[in-house]
Amino acid sequence: MNRHIAIIEDEVAIRENYTDVFKRQGYRVDAYSNRPLAEIGLAKNLPQLAIIDIGLEDEYDGGLTLCQWLRQLSPEIAIIFLTARDSDIDIVTGLRLGADDYLSKTISLPHLSARIAALFRRLEANQQPDHKQQVINLNELQIDLNRMLVTWQQQMVEITVTEFWMLHCLVQNPGHVKSRDALMEDSNMVVDDATITSHIKRIRKKFQQIDANFNQIETVYGMGYRWKAQA
Repeated sequence: MNRHIAIIEDEVAIRENYTDVFKRQGYRVDAYSNRPLAEIGLAKNLPQLAIIDIGLEDEYDGGLTLCQWLRQLSPEIAIIFLTARDSDIDIVTGLRLGADDYLSKTISLPHLSARIAALFRRLEANQQPDHKQQVINLNELQIDLNRMLVTWQQQMVEITVTEFWMLHCLVQNPGHVKSRDALMEDSNMVVDDATITSHIKRIRKKFQQIDANFNQIETVYGMGYRWKAQA
């Protein structure tokens, strides 16, 4: 994989600093200062990962709009919000729009680099040829690990990279409770409980768009979540 990152950040110093750092780490980097320029550039040359600030020049929520547009353009692209805005409303909104991760600008560069590298490792793992088909079948659910595809009742469920690995963690042992720590480890995330909850709600919603009676993911209060075992 040609590791290609797009940075959408309106502060010149921050944008140039991240661009320089990631280029020195071997990534191909495109940088944009606002949403309209980003949409033009990304439509022509889509990266594997987009790192987006929420406030972009004169658009207070320009990054959220861009995230929604990007997710409609490509279910596969990895999206990280990197922003100074850390309210619960902003975090929940960002994740609901399809972001894989939501990080504060106070994060250290080594930590940010590690999170980015983890996302690329997951993306690359799915592109490796594998003569042994890895498919999980649980009644109406099918998960194709090689192609990172999920179907429910034979209909495609459009989920992000992070959501895929959280779902995979849950279905490996139906009926067994997975703690939030286990879900974070399987998804290569280090986030708070509210972020995990937002991801789980979004996964449920995507299944319910196909099947209004979907109730396979149970919340076990004080412990975590589980995929219901079949009777």
